[in-house]
Amino acid sequence: LLDNSVARSLTENSSVCPPNATICNGTSCVQAEDNFNKILNTVLSTVLTILLAMVMFSMGCNVEIKKFLGHVKRPWGIFVGFLCQFGIMPLTGFVLSLVFNVLPIQAVVVMIMGCCPGGTASNIIAYWVDGDMDLSMSMTACSTLLAMGMMPLCLFIYTKMWTDSDSIVLPYNSIGISLVALVVPVSFGMFVNHKWPHKAKIILKIGSIVGAVLIVLIAVVAGILYKGSWTISPKLWVIGTIFPAAGYSLGFFLAHIAGLSWSRCRTVALETGMQNTQLCSTIVQLSFTSEQLELMFTFPLIYSIFQVLFALIFLAGYRIYRRYQGKTKADDMKTEEETQSKSALPYAVTNGGFISNETK
Repeated sequence: LLDNSVARSLTENSSVCPPNATICNGTSCVQAEDNFNKILNTVLSTVLTILLAMVMFSMGCNVEIKKFLGHVKRPWGIFVGFLCQFGIMPLTGFVLSLVFNVLPIQAVVVMIMGCCPGGTASNIIAYWVDGDMDLSMSMTACSTLLAMGMMPLCLFIYTKMWTDSDSIVLPYNSIGISLVALVVPVSFGMFVNHKWPHKAKIILKIGSIVGAVLIVLIAVVAGILYKGSWTISPKLWVIGTIFPAAGYSLGFFLAHIAGLSWSRCRTVALETGMQNTQLCSTIVQLSFTSEQLELMFTFPLIYSIFQVLFALIFLAGYRIYRRYQGKTKADDMKTEEETQSKSALPYAVTNGGFISNETK
């Protein structure tokens, strides 16, 4: 038999979160974390980091030093990507927050996502859609580097109507680690491609397959580690669906208007819509209280799911189109070269950025 105090304790505990929950308010739990989750998180984070470095190394094996430096010397493609990354995405997030009239704290997390730099998953998808890998890598590296200055500026401009931008903690160390984790393995890959091009092709094929598996694995891991945090406002689900789709579409449209080749348009679209959601999650957890996290913690995960989903749809559509057209990659590049040479405007002569790599 139980005494009254024990019975009362059990009755109270039946209406609250499980004892292993770390962020709770009554029956609402944002994140349930126990020893198993801690161990799983540590192990999987280590494994995923190593796998990601290997994938970035393999992607670097498809980057030619000469073309990469060409983007740096004539950074028209990088500049267009910069406008998309820190122009289109923050503005789109701001408009969506106003249109759906979300809570101020929810609007802030949408803006944080819109101000984040591009994610590394875009490099993997760019390879599968025959994108410009030199441009993809340079855009990811530049957006991550520029994020150290552009994120505070964009957040100051767009979030001051909802909160004090000084209250948002930007983890510059995490941004720096992301930059190093990208630049170092890609640099090794570029070196291998320069010295041993035939071996680089083999590494690239293996890495592209591992990268595709890695994207799915990350999504599954997120579902396991954050299984207690999927209760969130329906408005954020809608915004999380529209936001990446708008990024892909607007990025492609602006790149086309800027006169970039089709392969570069696909690349810019992916770099625009695919954000560094891990960085967003880090900023959110560092900046807000447990009660505030209940209202918006899951949004980066929702965005991550739909950015991958739309990217896979984009990839499937492109592959079907290629099969329907019956073209090889070489034929496609030749078509782009002819199109660029015929439609080149007078100012393309002075601005090499308007000319595709194939014509140089």
